[in-house]
Amino acid sequence: MSLAAQVIDQQVSGIADRFRNEFTAELGLGSDEHRRRGVAFIFLVAKTMLPLEDDEILDGIVDGGNDCGIDALYFESPDQGNIKITLIQVKYRKHLSGEGAFPENAIIKMIDAVKKLFDPRLTVTMNERLRLRIEEVRAFVREGAIPQVDAVAANNGSRWTSTAQQTIENAQAQLGDQVTWQHVGSSHLLAMLQARKPVDTELQLTGKALVETFDFRRVLMGRMSVAELARMTNRYGNFLFEKNIRRYLGLSNNRVNEAVAATLRQPDQQSNFYFYNNGITITCSQFRHNALQRDDWRVQISNMQIINGGQTARTVQQVAQQMGSEAIETAEVLVRIYELNQNDNELIHAITVATNSQNPVEIRDLKANEPEQKALAQSISLLGYTYRVKREDRTVTSKEFTSAVVAEAVLAIWRRRPHQARFMRRQHFSTLYNIIFTKDLNGAQAIIAALLHRYAEQRRKQPPQDAPNFLAYGSRFIAMLMGRYLLRDMGIDLAHLDHRNFDHAQRLIQNKDNLLNYLSHSEKEISRVLASLDHGQQPTLQQLSATFRRGDLVEMLL
Repeated sequence: MSLAAQVIDQQVSGIADRFRNEFTAELGLGSDEHRRRGVAFIFLVAKTMLPLEDDEILDGIVDGGNDCGIDALYFESPDQGNIKITLIQVKYRKHLSGEGAFPENAIIKMIDAVKKLFDPRLTVTMNERLRLRIEEVRAFVREGAIPQVDAVAANNGSRWTSTAQQTIENAQAQLGDQVTWQHVGSSHLLAMLQARKPVDTELQLTGKALVETFDFRRVLMGRMSVAELARMTNRYGNFLFEKNIRRYLGLSNNRVNEAVAATLRQPDQQSNFYFYNNGITITCSQFRHNALQRDDWRVQISNMQIINGGQTARTVQQVAQQMGSEAIETAEVLVRIYELNQNDNELIHAITVATNSQNPVEIRDLKANEPEQKALAQSISLLGYTYRVKREDRTVTSKEFTSAVVAEAVLAIWRRRPHQARFMRRQHFSTLYNIIFTKDLNGAQAIIAALLHRYAEQRRKQPPQDAPNFLAYGSRFIAMLMGRYLLRDMGIDLAHLDHRNFDHAQRLIQNKDNLLNYLSHSEKEISRVLASLDHGQQPTLQQLSATFRRGDLVEMLL
């Protein structure tokens, strides 16, 4: 038996038990324990590979009848004209031998899905969960966004066969660089799970390097082979980039990444790669090397993060997968390693922003030690709740809220930006941070917003039979109106919601009749505005998705 497969099976068992209620309520799983474990494996793959909250992972699971060979689908808001999409298909075996290739027929289904699902003009039979997500993606595509698809085939066995690989290569002639393929097995998953701890690794540099000290901080500058960069990226994946900018933008229709790949593919140009590329910027808590060695240092790095150069690293990884690492061994890249106190968030943040000035940044973890976050956590704790500032690998309880949920709820409800709450999540802790976490935001306002957000989301995930069709896309707008009705009933404005009347506010929204009244009134008001927009015509799901991205819809509702 494979040890890696056994460890992964233990992880799957834990997830199946921990999320038993959610799997039943949201996904409608019955008593089939094998299917429950299969869904738990989908959850594990998504959680390991993608920087998502538990509720986002559950939202993306579409496994079931008519799933078009897709078990989970995740996407981000368009960036530079591209929309990044991750498709996951899993095959989970009861036997833990670690053998058994990912089946070719499943690969064929995924290829067929990619060809059909992202064409807004095609009608495809699919289950309701998949349809709601696909139509949302199609709405972006109809507006001009170009899909960049990462197709993930995951199992607790071995990679697909050479015949299946040939099938993929034949399909790529039509799909081009818009689609990338990767296999994730037990060993790969285990390595990524282990990398959830601070990334401690070694880098092999080439030639001479320079170390300097500035105000008790050390900097190393040198160069390394891009094959070494590809190896490191393969091993640690997204965990290298948690403090970095957006996820990989792909090659197709991305001029910079295409140029990087083109240089690597030309043997006579590889020696120039070092001069063409801006290099990789790394932060760490400590680096060590043999200073008695003149060159070719092997550097030991603790708590490593790539804060700039993620696009280069991912492009190099993709080219290495296509050509083989040995084919790009001669190309080298500049590397800068900053040894910093990991509590020096202000400096880390400044370096990250400065080196990524052309990109929106997402640095939620770096904000954890900001004074306003600490004060908010204390204010919330005095109200009997817990504010989880940093990401943790455990389930959120009913008396806990993560900083990500609070940020989304406050932005949607009190800042009246529900469209940005949903579609600009990656900016909540960067460009929108000061709008959300103002100096007068207190624990009472944060918790009430989070509770209203939770109730609206529960209704979206478990809709009643008579629920309006816009519920799948409009829950943040519903939460916003619920907040308005709550303040009306309390006879106050937001500035006067604090610890002194928190219990009153909490009782109002925890009263079932009041809660249903707020929900019902919110849905009716949205229905009225939508009817006026569509002149009484029934909008399609694509149209609804696009409507709830409109800022002027907020003005019409308020």
